[in-house]
Amino acid sequence: MKLAIYDMDRTITRTGTYTPFLIHAALARAPWRLLFLPLVLGSMLAYAIKLITRARLKEVNQRLLLGAHITRSQLEPVTASFAERTYTLNTLPGALRRLAEDRAAGYRLVLATASYRLYVGAIAARLGMDDVIATNSIIGIDARITAKIDGENCYGPAKLRMVQTWMEQQGLARGECHIRFYSDHASDAPVMAWADEAFATTPSPRMRALATKRGWPILDFRH
Repeated sequence: MKLAIYDMDRTITRTGTYTPFLIHAALARAPWRLLFLPLVLGSMLAYAIKLITRARLKEVNQRLLLGAHITRSQLEPVTASFAERTYTLNTLPGALRRLAEDRAAGYRLVLATASYRLYVGAIAARLGMDDVIATNSIIGIDARITAKIDGENCYGPAKLRMVQTWMEQQGLARGECHIRFYSDHASDAPVMAWADEAFATTPSPRMRALATKRGWPILDFRH
């Protein structure tokens, strides 16, 4: 089995997607929630000075701009329109070309991202990904999606654990797979080191330095 695993934000997309998604959702469903944007900026500052975790930052901002809970039927039109907007306006041409090349070479395409599955699934479908590994939301007994994370935030070492768990669930033995991994960010170093082939894509300065040290190829997806 050949797996090509891609990070999403700033690897396939030009910019991050989580806050833009929340703003898109607020505009579509409840524009008055944009009054909470100063609080969103405040939560980002709290994260920057390490008063809250990245996972807590996500939960707070989702509650502010999307609400404490939402049904799938309410969410689907918003995620569909955001996915189309992301694909059209916020993807890197080199990433789309590489996805097509890996697909043609027989790789199973997997998106592994810290962003929430609640909107990533629609983007993954638009990209033609085969599988998605992402941060999950707690779903209540009434099937409403809440602003709380279910399990781990798919970031850093947790992303590697979630990829490995997904492989076990799929019945994929590590020794029987050839794995490529693509990322722009140094937080993905654990997965990069674990993969058979690691590519630093349009890398951040820290990732560029790490890739140079580790001998990982550097790809520029902007062109």
